[in-house]
Amino acid sequence: MDDFSVGGESLLEAFRHLSRLNRIFGAQNPILYGIKYLWKHAGKPKDFTILDIGSGSGDINLSVLKWADKRGVKLKIVLTDVTEEARTEAERLFRTDSRVDFVRQDLFRPTELRADIVTASQFVHHFPSGQLPSIVNRMLSLSRIGVVINDIHRHWIPWTAVWIATRIVSRNPYIRHDGPLSVARGFRGEDFRRLSRQLGNTDMTYRWRPLFRYAVIVPKRREAEFDENGI
Repeated sequence: MDDFSVGGESLLEAFRHLSRLNRIFGAQNPILYGIKYLWKHAGKPKDFTILDIGSGSGDINLSVLKWADKRGVKLKIVLTDVTEEARTEAERLFRTDSRVDFVRQDLFRPTELRADIVTASQFVHHFPSGQLPSIVNRMLSLSRIGVVINDIHRHWIPWTAVWIATRIVSRNPYIRHDGPLSVARGFRGEDFRRLSRQLGNTDMTYRWRPLFRYAVIVPKRREAEFDENGI
């Protein structure tokens, strides 16, 4: 969501309707793809943590928790967002699951929060493209294994599909305005190739995933990989 000026019940409703749209468009698939990738490369730990930045209600993590259950992984998730409405909806969704906590937190404010994997779903497109390297570096600073970003492919087909779906699913002004706008602010492959160069991270990878989304995976580069000259 780009503008929280209305807030209140309208924003709460928007989070609920966004969960519906996320299910329709398979929004959980890229984040699951990235988490599984980093989890495997970390040796498939049986105990690990996720910090979800700009989580909204955190509904995408319902699928992550189901995945962890199937594999016997002891998982802890911390959701972070800047709005009280996100907290309210997250606490409703996860009220019976002690593995999920919510912290009202801005990404760039000082925090002691850390996790094995730091994720962001449909979050980074809300910022100017020039801020993308600083956002990812901030996320990396909070992670021990790496970062997973799930965001939208900028293309006329998903824009049209989202425009239609938002008008079928919801009359909420946030949803009807921000849904198509999010696609218009999305990404193409060249955006992530540029990001890789800017980060100087040759291990970064991105994959196009259905439906018109990207899974961006940025492994944490360990200090031990560098010699005394930083090479």
